[in-house]
Amino acid sequence: MRFSVNIPNFGDFADARAVIRVAKAAEEAGWDGLFFWDHVVHSKAQRRGQPFGDPWMLMTAAALATSRIKLGPLVTPVARRRPEQLARQVATLDALSGGRVIFGAGLGGPIDDEFGSFGDETDPRVLAERLDEGLDLMAAYWSGERVNHDGKHYRADDVELLPATIQRPRPPVWIAGYWPRKAPMRRAARWDGAVPLFANANHGQAPAVEDVRDLITYLTQHRPDPTTPYDVIVGGITPAKNPHPVIEPLAEAGATWWDERQLITGSDFYRLTPVLHRIEQGPPKL
Repeated sequence: MRFSVNIPNFGDFADARAVIRVAKAAEEAGWDGLFFWDHVVHSKAQRRGQPFGDPWMLMTAAALATSRIKLGPLVTPVARRRPEQLARQVATLDALSGGRVIFGAGLGGPIDDEFGSFGDETDPRVLAERLDEGLDLMAAYWSGERVNHDGKHYRADDVELLPATIQRPRPPVWIAGYWPRKAPMRRAARWDGAVPLFANANHGQAPAVEDVRDLITYLTQHRPDPTTPYDVIVGGITPAKNPHPVIEPLAEAGATWWDERQLITGSDFYRLTPVLHRIEQGPPKL
C-alpha cells in the first residue's frame, strides 16, 4: 500500500506558497503522493468568501518543489473543461514532473453550483456522456498521434498535440464515484484505478472493509483484464502512532493507496497548520 495526502484548492491552499510547504514536507516525510481537489466554487453556501486557486497552477508549484512524489487531481470534472486544453495541461505537468502525474477524473459536483452557476449543462446523464467521450479523446491526444474525432459532444479534425506524455502510453487514469452506485465503477473498471467515496463513509471517514471487498469484487468482474495492475484508493484520518487497525484490513481487502484526508465537516481540511502537522508525522507504518 502507498500513502498520499489530500488537499482542497481553496482556503489556505488557494495560496501556492502554502502548497509548496505541504509538497516539500510530504516528500521529506516519506509520503508517496499529494492529490488536489479541482473546484471553481464547490458549495457556494459553504465556501462564500473563501479564496480558490487554480489546481493546475497549484500542482505545477508542487511539481517544481519536489522530485519524487506522485501528483494529480482527485478529481477533475472532465465535462467542465475542453478535452484538448485539459490534455495539454496534463501532458505539460507530466513533462515538468518527470512523469509523476496521476489523472483523477469524475463527474464533478455539486452540479448545480459548479456547472449551473455558469450556465452550463446540469443533466448528469449528459455530463457522464461528456466525461466518457472526453476521456477517450484525451487518451488519443496523449499518444502524440494525429487525431480525428466526430462525436456527440466533441470534434477533432486532423490534430496532433505534442509533445506526448512522458508516461507511456499515458498517465494512469483513476475514476471517482460513490459506491454502491454501479455506473461510475463500471467506468472506473475500464481505466487504471477507482477513487470511491462510500454511502456510509464520506470524505475523511475510513470505509468499512466489507464495502471495499464488495467494490473490488465488482471492479474485478467488469475489468477487461483483471490480471493487469489496478489501483483502489481509499482514505480517511489515521492516527500516526497506531494506524494498523484502520489500514491493514483495507490493504488485505485489496486497497492499494491510503489517502490521508481531514473530515469535510470541519475546517481543518482547508487549513495549513493541521494538515502540515499530520504530514510531518509521516505516513502510516505497516
